[in-house]
Amino acid sequence: MCCACSPFAPTRQGSSPHPKRAKPPLNTTSDRLRAAAMVRVPLLLLLVALSATAARAAHLGGGGRGPLVGGWSKIKDVGDPHIQELGGWAVERHASLASDGLRFRRVMSGEEQVVSGMNYRLVVDASDPAGESASYVAVVYEQSWTNTRQLTSFKPAAAH
Repeated sequence: MCCACSPFAPTRQGSSPHPKRAKPPLNTTSDRLRAAAMVRVPLLLLLVALSATAARAAHLGGGGRGPLVGGWSKIKDVGDPHIQELGGWAVERHASLASDGLRFRRVMSGEEQVVSGMNYRLVVDASDPAGESASYVAVVYEQSWTNTRQLTSFKPAAAH
């Protein structure tokens, strides 16, 4: 720190030892109002832009670009290996808890919901020990970054 920059160096009010860093004091009310407006106007414009974007996204239902946060979206490719693996895991988990001998056949359809992780509502085809096939709705919660997977519900699908 140079001597002139020292907080103990004598200076005149409103002056600075470094002219490039000098800021004139806000002497009048109009100066202060002008300075406040220079901060508020960009913030107001940002708020308007964000509001317009949010309103458009809500109107378009998320724009169809991916899962809508908090809403259920149809899974476009239930043949995806991860979706099939989730369905198999759900039937296996249910069978281990209920001891009913159900065996996974395939995921027929499903929906996904973005939460703190993902919820999957899957319509699965499973067969009982006698080989009779039936549809079930399994809801699975998955959080990949914590390796969490839970079977939230498993019940027979309503007759169509």
